[in-house]
This record gives sequence, C-alpha cells and structure tokens, in this order.
Amino acid sequence: MGQPLTAAVASEVERRGASRVLVVIAGSLSRGTDIVDEISTALGTRFAGSFNETVTHVPRSSVIKLADVIRDAQADLVVTIGGGTCLDSVKMALVCLAENISDAAQLERLAIRVNDAGERETPFVRPPPIRQIAAPTTLSGAEFSDLSGCVDTSTQVKQLFSGAEIGPASVILDPAITVHTPMNLWLSTGVRAIDHAVETMCSSGPMSLTDAGALHAIRLLGQSLRANQAEPDNLEKRLDSQVAIALACMGLNRVPYGASHGIGHQLGAVAGVPHGYTSCVLLPHVMAYNHTATAHQQQLISEALGERGTPAGELIARLVRDLGMPTRLRDVGVSREHFAAIAAGSLLNPWVRANPEPIGSPEQVIRILEAAW
Repeated sequence: MGQPLTAAVASEVERRGASRVLVVIAGSLSRGTDIVDEISTALGTRFAGSFNETVTHVPRSSVIKLADVIRDAQADLVVTIGGGTCLDSVKMALVCLAENISDAAQLERLAIRVNDAGERETPFVRPPPIRQIAAPTTLSGAEFSDLSGCVDTSTQVKQLFSGAEIGPASVILDPAITVHTPMNLWLSTGVRAIDHAVETMCSSGPMSLTDAGALHAIRLLGQSLRANQAEPDNLEKRLDSQVAIALACMGLNRVPYGASHGIGHQLGAVAGVPHGYTSCVLLPHVMAYNHTATAHQQQLISEALGERGTPAGELIARLVRDLGMPTRLRDVGVSREHFAAIAAGSLLNPWVRANPEPIGSPEQVIRILEAAW
C-alpha cells in the first residue's frame, strides 16, 4: 500500500514466479502516461505486451477479444491498471479462460440469474488457469471482489458473473497514479463506493462484520471525498479514499445489495450511464423508497455522516451536490422512453429482487426512476 506502482508490480511478479506478464490498462493511461514503458523496462523479458482496448460497460464481444489476447500472449499473469471497466473485463476474460469459452453466446450459461421464486442462482465457474493483480485508478471497488458485470448488447441487459479466483490475487494502492484520473470520474466512483457501503448496511441479508466495515467507510468517504475535491494533488488524502474502498466493499458478493446497484446496472446497459453517475442519481431515491424497511440502518448512516437528525438519503444527496456530481437522470442522458427497458431488465437482476423493500413489478422500478428523473 502506497508503494510506487512499478516497484510493486516487479515485486509481485517476482514473488509469483511469473514469466509472461500481460498489462491491461485503461486507454487514457496508456496514451497519456509512461506507465507501460516503465513496467516493460522493469520486467524485461517477462513483459508479454499490453492491451488498452477495454470497452465501457464490458460488452461480451470485448471480453472475447481480451481473452483471445491473453491466450495469444501465453500470459501467466495479468496486471490490470485502471478502473471498473478494466477490472471487470479481465475478470470476464478469466471466466472465459476457466471455461474454455471462445464465443460470446457461450457466456449465457454462466450468468447469475433469478429463478421463478425470485432467488439468485449462481452457476459454478472453474478457477482460471492464471490470476490477475490490480492497481485501481478509480474508487469503484471492483478490485475487491470476485464478481463481474458484462452486457449482452442483443438484449440490453447487464448480467453478473462470479467465479473463484477471477478477482485480483493482490491489490496495489498507489495514489500517485490516480492523479491522472479525471476528477469527475474519481468523485463519482467515490459515491459509488458509498453506495456499496449503504446497500451493505441496508441489505436484506445483513452481516455484522460487513456492517462494521461499511459504516466506517461511510465516515471516511464523507470526509475524504471533499478533501480530494479541495486538494486534488494531496496523495495522502487520495490514499485515505483508496483505503476506505476496501471497507466499503466488504459486503460485495457477500450480502445481497439492493435496487440502487441493480437498477443502476440497467441504466448502463440501456442508456450508457457510467456506474459512478448511476449511484449519484439513484442512491438517495432508493434510500427513500427503502426507508420504512431500513429506518434503523439509515439512522446509523446519518450518524456516520455527522448529522443524526437528518435523513441519510438527504445527506448523501447533499454530498453529491457538494461534489458537483449530477443529481437527476435527465442530466445523465436518460429519457422516459428508456424507462420500460430499464424496468424490464431490472427485474432480471438478483439485487433488485433482493431489495429490502420488495420490488416485483415494472411499475415499482418506474416509481423510483420517476423520482430520480
């Protein structure tokens, strides 16, 4: 933690005895920095190439392309540098390697689904033949789970996948590389991390351990995100936010999340809304929808944000405004014409169906969308 990226990568490669290391990096970082060159120099003959063509929202076709690149490189380790798009792309590629998938349609059988009783069913995925180590550059938290999302563009539905060891084997937190991340992306994914923590606290299947981490993450992020905005070059404050993400994500794929995440996935699949922005515009309204079912938990969240007597959803909405993030669906390119497709896809999402205030009809999803629009 806090070790310079190149030195940390070289150390991990040595420790794992890797000899063919592929770097998967966000396109903007690949083009705008010398990170790949520095890692290539540090690794020498162990460097097997780089890939910078991951695609936002991770369509199936991009996953197959990356899996083929990993195969062709004969890589025995992937170093992932970037945000949720890079991390989820590599996770999905590892699913393909684990199950010998070379055609996008073959992914369908491995998608997490909801059965007729509204229960989550998770197909078994074998461990992949190689692992990844990750250096995150946003606050999305994808580096701390074995869960990935992938969009079936033919249906405009984002599906979830999970498998043993598709998540990073190690995570490198170097705040110096995050200064290249646009501030709106950094802050909006910070709100996404708060969403992880809130929906952990308000889960329909809570755990005491994950609640503890989530509550402290909310305290830390409520302070550190404002500090990041005020002092963007303060690496210590950036590291504070990065450390908070590990706590915020303790519930990820351990307890069921709710409608902010579940509907948010469909905002991305249908209308192309970035995940950070989906949390900015949806979370306060989902909290209002869930207030009766989660009143005690929301009071604890208010206390963590420093105002016991103010509804937690209002405090988070205020934080979003203070950070200069969008607060309405209409501000992020969602129209009412999108609502029917978003609602239909949302009802296939296991987290929507696990929402603490039950959601079982398109009309209930649209009620939340209207409030957020």
